[in-house]
Amino acid sequence: MKKFTCIFRAAMAVSLLLLATVSLSAQGPRNKDFGFGIILGEPTGGTVKFWLNRENAITASIGASYFGSPRIGGDYLWHFNAFNSSVVKLYAGPGVALGFGEGKGFWYKEGKNKFFVREGSDLGFAFRGIFGVNIVPNNTPLEIFFELGPLVGVSPAFGSAFDAAVGVRFYP
Repeated sequence: MKKFTCIFRAAMAVSLLLLATVSLSAQGPRNKDFGFGIILGEPTGGTVKFWLNRENAITASIGASYFGSPRIGGDYLWHFNAFNSSVVKLYAGPGVALGFGEGKGFWYKEGKNKFFVREGSDLGFAFRGIFGVNIVPNNTPLEIFFELGPLVGVSPAFGSAFDAAVGVRFYP
């Protein structure tokens, strides 16, 4: 019960922080603020993105992963124009992941056994840091992205892994 209370409080704090940053200026393709699509890698499944303003966005994903199937995740992203381009931008930010069911992949863990598989049906909770490249071709309703970063599991056991994915989102 203490794990659930801690996770609930963290989710509420993140939600309040995100609501405090909402702005009316969108930066998605064709100045749309909401897109949906597919993501392949870690995780593999569906993804949505909501632009808060020209630099900030919230993403969420649901799908299969080594961390658990299904896996639900969310990220808060800062976009920056490192290439002085209207097509390609970089982004980075923190996120969380919840894994339900048994994990199917390997995590790195210090100790006698260097690698282990998350087993059992316990709820898995992890933090992640994400860095990516965002491509929005001119005059299209599409966003193509590639992202990667560390995933640090804190429940039911401590461990670390690496997420990498590619995807596309459509902005209706």
